[in-house]
Amino acid sequence: MRNSLRSAGLRAALTAARYEVLPTARIEALVVESVAAGTTLTVTASASKGLEATLACAERLTSQGYPVVPHLAARMIRDRGHLAEVAARMQAVGVTNVFVPAGDADPPAGDYVGSLDLLRDLTELGRPFAQVGITGYPESHPSISDDLTVQAMWDKRAHATYVVSNLCFDPAQLRVWLKRLRARGITLPVLIGLPGPVERTKLLTMATKIGVGESTRFLAKNASMFARIAAPGGFRPERFLSSTADLFADPVDGAAGLHLFTFNQVAETEAWRGRLLARVPAR
Repeated sequence: MRNSLRSAGLRAALTAARYEVLPTARIEALVVESVAAGTTLTVTASASKGLEATLACAERLTSQGYPVVPHLAARMIRDRGHLAEVAARMQAVGVTNVFVPAGDADPPAGDYVGSLDLLRDLTELGRPFAQVGITGYPESHPSISDDLTVQAMWDKRAHATYVVSNLCFDPAQLRVWLKRLRARGITLPVLIGLPGPVERTKLLTMATKIGVGESTRFLAKNASMFARIAAPGGFRPERFLSSTADLFADPVDGAAGLHLFTFNQVAETEAWRGRLLARVPAR
């Protein structure tokens, strides 16, 4: 029975996995070529490209039949008026789900230095989106203590509907973090963030496409992450999934779904997901 529950949970998570993409010039064509309509896509926000790139990409992908989750990076939005404009624009194309990180814009574009104040303003604007995601950090954030990141989720819980975990490479650490959340009273559903099958050369290419300045900051903050993803014989996402399959059998205290960081390798990620699904027992 336990193995069947593990398999059912993992199959459900892989079937409904959502893909994170960067708003580059070719991403729409790449997605349409390789990803079935109906697959949920999240679109990142880059300080170098500006929020417009995210919103325009979300509009184009929505028109192609994909449920889209734009990242509304708080530090890229000027004030409540700007937030209301962005919300109305996304609602107009049928967006019902957004993800709200703080973002890396330095200095901030306006009033928001973190995501909590923006989340509060979304609530006061009448909750224009049915689903609102926030970030969780199973592994330590490069500039924020672990206690503060858990406290931040507690503070945001009334304004959000789910959590997406940042990249984590240690199943044991992920389990400890989930237990800490639940012990703290944070009951929001958690989507586990996982990189797909990333090739080293393409990973570095995508990093540079983020933008020269932003890429430098991103790589500096995430050097160990890139090393673990790209090292030959290093991190293997399928091994991580095998070690955490039981978490997907318990969506209340464990994991409610899967969020795949594609680094725009959407064709490779889709093929990899299909191969894994073929190996997971249907019952």
